[in-house]
Amino acid sequence: MGWDLGAYSRSIAGQSPATVRAYVTDVRGFAQWAERGGVHDASGVERVLLRRYLAYLTTRRYARTSVARKASALRQYFAWQCRRGAIAEDPARRLTAPAGGARLPRVLDRRELAAVLEPGTERREGAEGPVRPRAAALDARDDAVLELLYGSGLRVGELCGLDVGDLDLPGRTVTVLGKGNKERRLPMHDRCRDVLVCWLEEGRPRLVGPDTPARAVFLNSRGRRLGTRDVRRILDRRAPSPTHPHALRHSFATHLLDGGADLRVVQELLGHASLQTTQVYTHVSKERLLSVYGETHPRA
Repeated sequence: MGWDLGAYSRSIAGQSPATVRAYVTDVRGFAQWAERGGVHDASGVERVLLRRYLAYLTTRRYARTSVARKASALRQYFAWQCRRGAIAEDPARRLTAPAGGARLPRVLDRRELAAVLEPGTERREGAEGPVRPRAAALDARDDAVLELLYGSGLRVGELCGLDVGDLDLPGRTVTVLGKGNKERRLPMHDRCRDVLVCWLEEGRPRLVGPDTPARAVFLNSRGRRLGTRDVRRILDRRAPSPTHPHALRHSFATHLLDGGADLRVVQELLGHASLQTTQVYTHVSKERLLSVYGETHPRA
């Protein structure tokens, strides 16, 4: 029978491409490990083998969040095998792994945000004199990417997948396709709209090449659709310290809550299916409140 990973991949095609890749990779990793022990298809897997695999991952010092995700992938995979009648019983039913750590998402402070969002062209002119057209185009793109990530709280994959038709610049909104193919419309602030106009009208035409997707909003230096690694490189150039692009989304949510936004509004803006997922940002805000209290209250 084999593991039939191709059919499994097609069965979860409704999820985001990143999720599909991650789940298939996780199941493939288990399959390769199991085959080294003489188990060559799903019908030969028992619950004890799955428990041994999770223990093996722990000894290999995988993060608890990674082990938990792999356990989730295995539960989904074996439930699918059971539904299609390939196996009689589901060995992964109620399979559990250590819960992810309680580490809070990183939030950029005002100094860090100012450095990240500083207009790139001004920086180049101050340091290098006149800006070449291609360098100015890349600066305009970087400004628009970072303003949109922080200003509207997009996931990096959502930003990279944007098409020109997803932008309503006069109405200051952007429509994104999030996890589970759920569409949501997000507002953007004036500065974000302005840098997008600059990128689309002045910067993007300078990067267009023979392989350029006609509808892609953001392009890399080769004229192709911008990828997640390209975004990471943009932030590496701008941030004063190592910063993951998702930190801009964390900062977006936390700063809204700090400003008095309703938790359910933030949930809708982030595209979270569960309010519990959004609640992590209330803990971040509490940490900041305690920090301010400790630094400013005369009795603290």
